[in-house]
Amino acid sequence: MRAYERFLKYVQYDTASDENSPSCPSTAKQLVLANALAEELKSLGVADARVDEHGYVYGSIPANDESRPAIGLIAHMDVVDCVPSAPVKPAVIENYDGGPVRLANGDILDPKVFPEVAGAKGKSLIVTDGNTSLGADDKAGVAEIMTLVETLRDHPEAPHGRVCIGFTPDEEIGRGADLFDVKGFGAEFAYTVDGGAVGGISYENFNAASGEVVVHGRSVHPGSAKNIMLNASLIAMEFASMLPPQQRPEHTEGYEGFFHLNGMQGQEEQATLNYIIRDHDRTRFEARKEQFQDIAAYLNGKYGAGTVDVTVKDSYYNMRELVEQRMDIVERANAAYRAVGVEPWSEPIRGGTDGARLTYMGLPTPNIATGGMNCHGRFECVAIEDMDVMADMLVHLICD
Repeated sequence: MRAYERFLKYVQYDTASDENSPSCPSTAKQLVLANALAEELKSLGVADARVDEHGYVYGSIPANDESRPAIGLIAHMDVVDCVPSAPVKPAVIENYDGGPVRLANGDILDPKVFPEVAGAKGKSLIVTDGNTSLGADDKAGVAEIMTLVETLRDHPEAPHGRVCIGFTPDEEIGRGADLFDVKGFGAEFAYTVDGGAVGGISYENFNAASGEVVVHGRSVHPGSAKNIMLNASLIAMEFASMLPPQQRPEHTEGYEGFFHLNGMQGQEEQATLNYIIRDHDRTRFEARKEQFQDIAAYLNGKYGAGTVDVTVKDSYYNMRELVEQRMDIVERANAAYRAVGVEPWSEPIRGGTDGARLTYMGLPTPNIATGGMNCHGRFECVAIEDMDVMADMLVHLICD
């Protein structure tokens, strides 16, 4: 079975995660796919395939050459809930002409807006009907790993070390590595199959923190408010205005970090701002967090102690600091790309991955491509041929 055939089956499972749920997995519907994947692994000869109590799927293929390393392959089962995630109604456009595509709901997938789509000219493009996400992030990765498993079953002569397989819940809400059993997984190193364009390998990402700003005001009748009222909402706006406007996501790229206001609420008595803080460079990252605290200190000096409370919490760190000690892992992926006729390339991830967390948990885990495009939206798509290339690349990654 080709990877895309599996993919078209997997996208019928609604697996959106929910950041407001305290459970793991955050949604019970992820377990439906998890159990189906474990059963499929068993049908492909993975005898130890299982779903643990937290919804993680694990399995392994024993080594037929003990001199080779144990390599892990990981993909996540959940999809974002910021756009509708079901029912997914994919369509296949054969011999895509490289131009605008009218989706079933009338919306236009336009390469002028999404330039990487033009690179799929001449290929068979899987698109949505325009009403939901597609789920290529990361069911394409799941499908490509499963296709590798089938290939190894059908070609037992192909030499390989132990192959460790993991499918995780809740990656899209930042919890995919929280309860991952690194020791039980048994890999020396791993790759998340969760990237974009074919050829990509990423081993550096943002250092990340969350920042919560709570402003405590003083509400009185506006008719008698002079020199008494402290309007928490206005002070919160003042806090926001003191962060450099050019250091927002919409004005940054590459290695440029940012402060991103991703939530706010407030009245006169209390207001709250929620930020994410990002930078690839650890020194600049620490400086950004200090800047948060400095602004709070200034406003407390202006309006009174305790007016502004700031809580900054680290989320994950740049995996480059550790992966650079194992660049053979990156070179192995580069060689596998070249073996399938693709020139590899690398760029910093302007986000984070399960791999960043796992790397700091003792499992070096850079990220490689799936072929997916325009993730987290209704214009998500993937080319069938790119999924085939990635399934072949995984064979070389494991066996060469």
